[in-house]
Amino acid sequence: MKDLFDYCEFGEFNLNSRIVRTGLWESEREKSGNMTPEIYNRYENIAASGVGLIITELISLYPRDVFSKYSQTIHFKQFVREAKDLTDLVHLYDVPIFAQLGFVQFNKHADHNIPVDDVTIEDIRKIQTDFIMACQKFDYAGFDGVQIALGNYYFLTRFINPYFNKREDKYGGNTLNRLRIVLEMIKVIKETTKLHINCRLNAFDIQADGMTLEETIEIAKLLEKFGVDSLQITMPRSPQFFSKEYQDRTPPGFKSRVRKDKNPLISACNEIIKNVNIPVILGGGANSKAQINEILNKTNIDFISMQRPFVADPSFLVDWQMDDEAVSKCISCNNCYWKKTSTCHIHRPATWDVSKLE
Repeated sequence: MKDLFDYCEFGEFNLNSRIVRTGLWESEREKSGNMTPEIYNRYENIAASGVGLIITELISLYPRDVFSKYSQTIHFKQFVREAKDLTDLVHLYDVPIFAQLGFVQFNKHADHNIPVDDVTIEDIRKIQTDFIMACQKFDYAGFDGVQIALGNYYFLTRFINPYFNKREDKYGGNTLNRLRIVLEMIKVIKETTKLHINCRLNAFDIQADGMTLEETIEIAKLLEKFGVDSLQITMPRSPQFFSKEYQDRTPPGFKSRVRKDKNPLISACNEIIKNVNIPVILGGGANSKAQINEILNKTNIDFISMQRPFVADPSFLVDWQMDDEAVSKCISCNNCYWKKTSTCHIHRPATWDVSKLE
């Protein structure tokens, strides 16, 4: 029997549990860009709680990107030094930490949100170079890995998606060509850093001509072949997809697959696992200990990501270790989403005092 608090292997890492914390953009950075004591305190509480792997909040590739005014940015001149303090703190609890590298819109001069088809070869080379340099900074800062956003509706997600990518050059057309921009980056990142590479990937799309599960499986195989070490499977509009309001509306094209009591990612993630030999994380939708253990023991899924429950209470796993009926305080209201900071406005629990471990 698998249990969410099993000690387990995740690629080259030994984890304290099967729970992966994936951040939103909880950053409480100062206007200057400096990390605040609240950020370090939050990470220490998460690391000490029994989590297996931490994936940071969104770190913006570009200072003029959509989330940059809310999030950390790789361009902040003291990023490496302050991030090194953060990774050292997390490592005290024998928890690996990955940097989540986000890139939503490609902006150039006065042009904003440039469509995939209008991106030039020179633009592609700049994007790739900036990604590689960002990963080298993560490596210097002591991160164990990087998560590259190929899920939700980030720029690279649209680039690899046939619904958005109608290019007629070597970066458009078939699956391999649309993925080429990512595969070329991965090759150099593997050669120049020690980072574990995780890709966050949509299971399928909601557009009629978008990504299917079959193509996602093909992409997962290609990513593994070219050096990706693990995957996290998500939805195009996660976490909105898992809100009660969104599921009540039953989006077009999902009538037979989406119900309030069913997570469509589970079967999709299970199929992807059957086709690759690297760790695969189920992302989103779980909010109770019993539910997670049922998923772990009825499927091939070994790792589950949680996002908003950590916003509601960064150290909730401490209580979960002592209560088999434990349920997250998160009620999937999404009040923490699309705000200046990812803050739970429903529950504001006191953070757990890590000194209680002693």
